[in-house]
Amino acid sequence: MTNSLSPQVHNPQEERPELESMPITKHLMVLRSYLFKIVAVLLLLFFCLLPFANKTYSTLSEPLRAQLPANSTMIATDVTATFMAPFKLNFFIAIMLAMPFIIYQIWSFIKPALYQKEKNLAFPLLFGSIILFYAGVAFAYFIALPSILHFFISVSPDTVAPMTDINSYLTFCLKLFLVFGLTFEIPIITLVLILAGLVTTQTLSEKRRFIIVGCFFVAMFATPPDAISMIMLAVPMWMLFELGLFFGKLIEKGKAVEQD
Repeated sequence: MTNSLSPQVHNPQEERPELESMPITKHLMVLRSYLFKIVAVLLLLFFCLLPFANKTYSTLSEPLRAQLPANSTMIATDVTATFMAPFKLNFFIAIMLAMPFIIYQIWSFIKPALYQKEKNLAFPLLFGSIILFYAGVAFAYFIALPSILHFFISVSPDTVAPMTDINSYLTFCLKLFLVFGLTFEIPIITLVLILAGLVTTQTLSEKRRFIIVGCFFVAMFATPPDAISMIMLAVPMWMLFELGLFFGKLIEKGKAVEQD
């Protein structure tokens, strides 16, 4: 099993102990053990966080409650919503907190199948992807969400009192967090494409205009239907692409020096 991230010719003398001789059932047993660990940590975090579920939801709803008029509140249109909404959020928080452990278990599973140069590249990419995902969620909560909520509430008619359902608000927030979290992975995706030899930094630089238009096109469909949301997603996408392109150029220069 080889990784497509590194285009270099590998040294056949490099060892990957006992992997080729291991039967598929053995690989599945190893994978199962890692999955058990992931599920155990998720359940542990979930039940540890469960007593604070309502407080966690209050924290999530704070940006909305700060924008609501004095005579408006959040509502529950379903009997089970007051229990299920904090319950769902609690599970999402558990996954977020367990993400470094989950990535580490995935890394531990694939690590024996990688050559040394691939290991040197893969681990920083995995670690960087975690940091960028957290950064995207933080950007969505602290910057994008208050601005979006302020816009929608400010344009509501004077005769309408905004009262958002707690389940609808949770779904809206989770979608927004996932969109921004995945969007912030653009530098990692750019580096992977460059390392795999699928594109070059010169090609990406030449196509920059089309990529910028593509960022706004994606943001138009991935965010709520307003200009503020689109701009707040498209501009970071563009900046993150430039960041990935910058590091890609550094990697290509390093390869050129090594070859010389």
